[in-house]
Amino acid sequence: MKKILVTGGTGYIGSHTVVELFEAGYTPIIIDNLSNSSIGVLDQIKKITGIKPEFHNLDLCDEKQVKDFINKNPDIEGVIHFAASKAVGESVEKPLKYYHNNLFSLINLLNAFSDRKVNFVFSSSCTVYGQPDELPVTEAAEVKKAESPYGNTKQIAEEILKETATSNPNFNILSLRYFNPVGAHKSALIGELPLGVPQNLVPFITQTAIGKREKITVYGDDYNTADGSAIRDYIHVVDLAKAHVAALKYLNENTITDHYDVFNIGTGNGYSVLEVIRAFENTTNVKLNYEIGERRSGDIEQVWGDITKSKQKLGWTAKLGIEEMMRSAWAWEVYLRDENPFEL
Repeated sequence: MKKILVTGGTGYIGSHTVVELFEAGYTPIIIDNLSNSSIGVLDQIKKITGIKPEFHNLDLCDEKQVKDFINKNPDIEGVIHFAASKAVGESVEKPLKYYHNNLFSLINLLNAFSDRKVNFVFSSSCTVYGQPDELPVTEAAEVKKAESPYGNTKQIAEEILKETATSNPNFNILSLRYFNPVGAHKSALIGELPLGVPQNLVPFITQTAIGKREKITVYGDDYNTADGSAIRDYIHVVDLAKAHVAALKYLNENTITDHYDVFNIGTGNGYSVLEVIRAFENTTNVKLNYEIGERRSGDIEQVWGDITKSKQKLGWTAKLGIEEMMRSAWAWEVYLRDENPFEL
């Protein structure tokens, strides 16, 4: 079974991807420094798959640690790179943290693999588009000046990857520009586990519904949208995880022009913040306490993706809708309350 390195593999998207890699017959190896996740996720993955994944607590910003690890593991054939700081709002407040974590980790990985062939899947983001001129946004759209340091790190990372792949044929690289992942595994054994105050909408919804938070703030109701709240393309995290497996398969079977390509990973549909709140209420029969606040620095008005390219080339499309996203996110929150499997 092919060994795949998953950086940030105990995190939200990483853990779901590890499950899907096992299901597809790969052997995932996790690197994570646990800065935004729990070691207990490993046991949860074992409950789902029957296998506890190999894990290494390692700081990807430490160049020597990364090189030593990669040199000791010559049989790694692919990399899925999730490890990064990811909150838009926090990046505005702490830009240096984001430039340091998100860029040094990537550069160290690429340097460590530079003398051997490897398939590399990068966790990028629709934030690289900024506010698109046309919707749905395609991969050919202009990459605009980022609205936040987080978004800028994704833009810079994509430039680094493209130039590295063009100059070094050992690399075969895909950047997956995905939209807003939500929901949890159908078992409710893994899901989004924000440490501290959530930075994303859906965990704030579920934590408010269960009583951890007093209320939800909707950041702005004066956008140029039907109900005034910002619109995003929300994708179920399991669909997103499956997209990474599809990306690896594509890299295994194809030689990419210039050894680099990009794909949108979303549903192709946009939902406003208020629509997501109503979807949660309708799906779970739980009423939410929310208020309208000021717009948040770094946010864009609306974005959703054209996923034609991913469907045609990767053979992948999202299967799970907004109701399943809300239902599984709520099941996960209830599980956390009732079972408390993590030491946080």
